[in-house]
Amino acid sequence: LGMAAPAALQRSVVSPAGRHTASLIFLHGSGDTGQGARAWIKQILNQDMVFQHIKVIYPTAPPRPYTPMKGASSTVWFDRYKISNDCPEHIESIDSMCQRLTDLINEEIKNGIAKNRILIGGFSMGGGMAMHLAYRFHQDLSGVFALSSFLNKDSAVYQALKRNESVLPELFQCHGMADELVLYSWGEETNKMLKSLGVSTSLHTFPKLNHELSRTELEKLKTWIIKKLPVEVAKTN
Repeated sequence: LGMAAPAALQRSVVSPAGRHTASLIFLHGSGDTGQGARAWIKQILNQDMVFQHIKVIYPTAPPRPYTPMKGASSTVWFDRYKISNDCPEHIESIDSMCQRLTDLINEEIKNGIAKNRILIGGFSMGGGMAMHLAYRFHQDLSGVFALSSFLNKDSAVYQALKRNESVLPELFQCHGMADELVLYSWGEETNKMLKSLGVSTSLHTFPKLNHELSRTELEKLKTWIIKKLPVEVAKTN
């Protein structure tokens, strides 16, 4: 018998207030959970990030040994040799998670949501994961957002885009200049590289922000999300 398919990722879901015509997948940072990311955003906004027509999905990464924590188990999207932009990527763990997240995208498509009505992004490692997923495997998604995130210098994402001809999803990036874990320069370099490879990018900087989310940033993100996934006018015959 073949290997059993891995179980669907656990998730926390915020349903749209009205008719569901688009989906947003938000990937948490390392060691967090979908529930945790949702609660964090709710605390900052004083309410869930909710839309009229967009379903918001917060999946949880399955626990795995994480090298920066001396191999202790953590809910991380992939492993890293170290938290630096100057080392090789742990490509096996990245690629196996791209497969798991592709299942999640396909689930939305099966529920009648068009691929170009799906947005993916995340905080920190979640944003890095989203960039791999979209720019290497799902270039027909609506867009990508990366908050306090980065790609390694010789990322597989850059290699994939060097050979690319198609129109790419737009990138919305935010980064705090006071970030001590993921340096602002790493985020800025990622943005410049992607732009040079044909991605339409924006980079919003927050001078006093450390490795965290802010209300201003989330409000900006929400505005961009609605621009990328506008309410569809019901078709009348």
